[in-house]
Amino acid sequence: MIRKLYRQKGTLRWEIIEKGTIDEIIFRTIKNRNRLMLELMARGGMRVGEVLKLRLKDLQDQKLTLENPKSGKEQETVFIPQKVAERLRDYAHQVCKNPEDRIFPISYEAARMIVLKAGNLVDLHLRPHDLRRHAATFASRSGVPIEIVSKIILRHSNLSTTQRYLGTINDTEAIRWIDNLYG
Repeated sequence: MIRKLYRQKGTLRWEIIEKGTIDEIIFRTIKNRNRLMLELMARGGMRVGEVLKLRLKDLQDQKLTLENPKSGKEQETVFIPQKVAERLRDYAHQVCKNPEDRIFPISYEAARMIVLKAGNLVDLHLRPHDLRRHAATFASRSGVPIEIVSKIILRHSNLSTTQRYLGTINDTEAIRWIDNLYG
């Protein structure tokens, strides 16, 4: 509480990672487990803790059920691309013996190191949450309504929380959007 009272006001700024860079990181990651974890964060907007808590029973094709999520709700649903869902299902059936088994039974620190090493492949200091931010920013910049980005991809209860995730738009990007709209 005291930390909240005395923290500096102002918006946080971080560099937005382009889709091509994220794709290169994912495709350069050879180990199937690590690649799936990266894709769940970058393409599903999942938090690293959510990825680590996934169990075999949580998989339902392109829908993943999150039990006891950060929001405090009983459960939430994550939607992922079909190709990722298929590879995740195949991998989960290889490593899990029963429905309660975790798909990625590693520690948070180990997952953080996987992300850091993946970023090093392209000389980038990458953190797990950067991938979640990428999912939100890429969706928003691709024309997905902010309400969908907020409620479906990031599963935020408040739209203003989502707006903090989205990076600032530079002049070049602003001109490109204006040209696409009216050019």
